[in-house]
Amino acid sequence: MQGRGDSEGGGGGSPRPLRRGLLARLSSGGQRVAELESIVAHLHELLNTRVGESLSAPDFGIVDFADLVHNFPEATQVLQQSIRATVMKYEPRLRSVSVTPVPSQDPLSLAFEISGRLASGAHRGPFRVRTELSSSGKMQVSGR
Repeated sequence: MQGRGDSEGGGGGSPRPLRRGLLARLSSGGQRVAELESIVAHLHELLNTRVGESLSAPDFGIVDFADLVHNFPEATQVLQQSIRATVMKYEPRLRSVSVTPVPSQDPLSLAFEISGRLASGAHRGPFRVRTELSSSGKMQVSGR
C-alpha cells in the first residue's frame, strides 16, 4: 500500500489525484470559522481584562478606562494604543494589527475597529472586528 492517491490495481497504472469528499471540504471551511470564532472569543477576554488583573502576566489586558475618563478626548487615543499593543502581544494569530476609532450610535460608548491579517498558513487573509466599550466598562466584540 503506497498511499491514497495511488491506483487501486497492482499493475503500473498512474496515480489518481487525491479527491476530497464533500464532508472533508465542508469541514475545512468549518475550521476557518472555528478559528475566527476562537480569535473573537480570545479578543473578548483580552479586552475585558484590565492591566494588572493577571498574576502570571501583569501587562495582559488593556488600560482601565475609568482611570482615563477624566482626560477625555485624549483618553480615546490612549485606549486605542493600549488595545493595539495588547492584541499584538497576546493574539499571535493576527499580524499587521491596526485599531481605528469608529462612530458609535451610543454617545456614552467608544467604538473601535480592529483589523489585521490572519497569520496561520492555511487561513491567511483579512480579519476585522468591531469593539464597543459601553458605559459599564465592558468591551463588546463582534466579528464580521
